[in-house]
Amino acid sequence: MKQQLVVRLFKAFVAASAIAILAGCASGAHREGMAAAPLASTKKLPHTVSVTAAGGQETGAMDSSNVSNADLKAAIEDSITRSNLFRNVIQGRGGDYDLAVTVTQLEKPIFGGAFTVTVEAGWSLVRTSDKSVVLRKAIKTSHTAEFSDSLVGTTRLRLAVEGAVRKNITEGLQTIAALPI
Repeated sequence: MKQQLVVRLFKAFVAASAIAILAGCASGAHREGMAAAPLASTKKLPHTVSVTAAGGQETGAMDSSNVSNADLKAAIEDSITRSNLFRNVIQGRGGDYDLAVTVTQLEKPIFGGAFTVTVEAGWSLVRTSDKSVVLRKAIKTSHTAEFSDSLVGTTRLRLAVEGAVRKNITEGLQTIAALPI
């Protein structure tokens, strides 16, 4: 009787361990995975820009993948630097332009084989010299991470979040590149 109880407990422990390993721990979207590829546009603005990000949230231990403000800001700055869209990215305030990106919606699935994530962000570009709004636009993008991208669900969700944000950053920077500034 005692031996059967030990065997059952051992089996339960092995099963719980396997589920924990397969499920993985949630991790937030990585800034490297969210950074956009350099723009196809050859436009290089002779201005400086400062970037702020809002609306994101940290990923908790029992939470699904999220986008932190710090990682979003870093991904946008890296994308601007890689594309050479602006002459320079200024830390803090003080650039010729202030770019503010606010995540207003992050839709994530709870389960599935392929995860499609949709992100909506408000993009605002303001000329600092006269406080005129040059751009104010809501951009909504989505990305699907397939089962073939990762067997682990939490990794697949993180990849979908990163892809949706990366597409959002790409579209936002393309919009800025098309502006007559």
